[in-house]
Amino acid sequence: MHTVDPPSPKLRRSLTTPLLTLYGLGVTVGAGIYVLVGATAEAAGPYAAVSFLVAALVVSLTALSYAELATRYPVSAGEAAYVEAGFQRGWMAVLIGLAVAASGIISASAVAIGAASYLHTLTGLGTALLTIGVVSVMGLIAIWGITQSVFVAAVITVIEIAGLLFVIGWGMSVQEPQGHEISAMIPGLELSTWRGIMAASLLAFFAFVGFEDMANVAEEVKDPTHTIPKAILLTLVLATGLYLATSITVLLVVPIDTLSTSAAPLTLVFFDAPEVIKQGFAAVAVVATVNGVLIQMIMASRVIYGLADRDHLPKILATVPQVTQTPVVATLLVVAIILLLTQTLPIGILAERTSQIVLGVFVLVNISLILLKSRPGSTREHFRVPLVVPILGVLTSALLFGAGFL
Repeated sequence: MHTVDPPSPKLRRSLTTPLLTLYGLGVTVGAGIYVLVGATAEAAGPYAAVSFLVAALVVSLTALSYAELATRYPVSAGEAAYVEAGFQRGWMAVLIGLAVAASGIISASAVAIGAASYLHTLTGLGTALLTIGVVSVMGLIAIWGITQSVFVAAVITVIEIAGLLFVIGWGMSVQEPQGHEISAMIPGLELSTWRGIMAASLLAFFAFVGFEDMANVAEEVKDPTHTIPKAILLTLVLATGLYLATSITVLLVVPIDTLSTSAAPLTLVFFDAPEVIKQGFAAVAVVATVNGVLIQMIMASRVIYGLADRDHLPKILATVPQVTQTPVVATLLVVAIILLLTQTLPIGILAERTSQIVLGVFVLVNISLILLKSRPGSTREHFRVPLVVPILGVLTSALLFGAGFL
């Protein structure tokens, strides 16, 4: 059995633990929590916050597997490199590439609907029209070329997190909350209750999608063996804390029947706030969600371009005009699919499908680590987790995947 050695890095190693954690929070926190608290409450009722906890548990097991794989193979190819190394099948890398691109496209569609819903509260224009506008403008930016630097992502992350902290602070100070008391948010042991919580966990999981992108900047990390595991775990702990506090606040303040029908749920916390506060928060939410659309669009188009460039997809998708130096045809294809999805499917279905695709990738990534651990050990120094971690990662990811069919 041959082992796959990581290629020597070509990119500059400049990311430290704080910067990588900020990047991780940037790609994780944001669109999911801003648009999905309502859909989660519709499935889990007052126990929506527990769904975020279940999702965090599933994510944390696979995150530990990613931490080992990213330090074994500190390359930009991420999941495709791990699966190819584990299964030793080139076609599986293509399959994973297509799955990752699909998750980005479907995720961007869900987030675009959320962005349009927040814009609707600012402008009063129709949501369908605003969705087309958001997708088209983000598509143009992606085509004209964008250097989505860690610094820019960090600035937007700070805005997103400040927005969530503001929701928590404002919600906790509301004099007459209309929602459930905290004691009513603790579930009993009834099967029907947990069926709802598990189904909602698939939606809550969507809010954590993105942390795995940290593995894709591994080539640019200083001392990846120590930095990557630390930054991944820090990202998850901080994101989970924010999500729990936000979901509890919204459930406390907003009646569940109002919450469960909203694609812009966090604005409901400000029902009795001055107009300037409502408008200001809606603007922050638009920044948070629009950024999510753009990042996923760029990611999906680059994956499609990469597959076409290696002759796995039609060559035309690898076209890069000299003027823009971006994969224009691949980006146009991504924009067209997103426009179709936003006009035909609701936000909850889109978030569920994204989660299921990512969970499928997680299952394969965990199996890859199990296969790698069963072979003679590599001599390179890297972060290690016990074998039980990827085994539990496979089981929990598969269980949550199945929750979508309950």
